[in-house]
Amino acid sequence: MSKSHRGTGIRSMASHGRGKCPVCGNENIKVLYEKEIDGNKVMICKFCNANLKNKARKEAKVAAPAAEAPAVETPAEAPAETEAQA
Repeated sequence: MSKSHRGTGIRSMASHGRGKCPVCGNENIKVLYEKEIDGNKVMICKFCNANLKNKARKEAKVAAPAAEAPAVETPAEAPAETEAQA
């Protein structure tokens, strides 16, 4: 069966969702993803959207182990008293 509804969301957009991506500079490419860059919401292409998500994922992965590692390890329980201390 044919897929008659494919792309109906971008048919109503100006130029069928095509334009110039402000990140990579490609012209006549589908700019469908809204992203905030430098405080401005802009529409970017699929490739730049994936690139920004991958960069954010890698930065979070690097920052996570640094945040999870405690500076000084503390024992879970206090040490048992020895006969010499009693």
